[in-house]
Amino acid sequence: MKRSKEPGFIGVDDLDTINNLLSHPVPKAWEIVTVTETKRRQSICSSEDEEPEDILPVLSDHSELLEDTHVQKLGAHLPARTQGYPWRLVYSTVVHGTSLKTLYRNLAHIEGPVLLVIKDMDNQVFGAFASHPFRVSKHCYGTGETFLYSFSPELKVFHWSGINSYFVRGHTDSLHLGCGGGHFGLWLDADLCHGCSLACDTFHNQPLSKKQDFLIHNLEVWAFH
Repeated sequence: MKRSKEPGFIGVDDLDTINNLLSHPVPKAWEIVTVTETKRRQSICSSEDEEPEDILPVLSDHSELLEDTHVQKLGAHLPARTQGYPWRLVYSTVVHGTSLKTLYRNLAHIEGPVLLVIKDMDNQVFGAFASHPFRVSKHCYGTGETFLYSFSPELKVFHWSGINSYFVRGHTDSLHLGCGGGHFGLWLDADLCHGCSLACDTFHNQPLSKKQDFLIHNLEVWAFH
């Protein structure tokens, strides 16, 4: 017999002791329970006594754009498969220059989803979460995990509407996310200097920037691994 670290419990680990306990009347203050039940009760007590903590995702690299509040609020909208992984910077206009080709090249080895973050000349932060990395493609690709977002200043997230599947398409001279009615939800040029955001069918979004046509101040792409 050994005393448990938890108050009010005595651990029993041999059959003779158990038989001895069962052969005598058990005091009302005592209760014989299984190890499984003991662990369950301890778990319940812990969950009741401890308040859940909001765990902020870990950024492996410095961001010129993301503040803690951005990370916390965006993290709550990311799919489960990204949870628990550090955010790693794979492209930045500050580090790598302004080139869509360089962006594609830096993402060539990425297999999972990516987060696009843009800050325009009006200091507004917005972008997109893409289920697959950005690449040159003949057709649109991606899944319904893809969404657009904007901090204006509170976070607004525009999820897939289900109307069409025009999630992402990469060209050598442009990148766009979302389409419908001749409008792109988010469009970027080859130099990553100019962009455009309009309401589109794919996400039923509002324009992400204050101006439909905007100038890019900084741009970052993050992966999760």
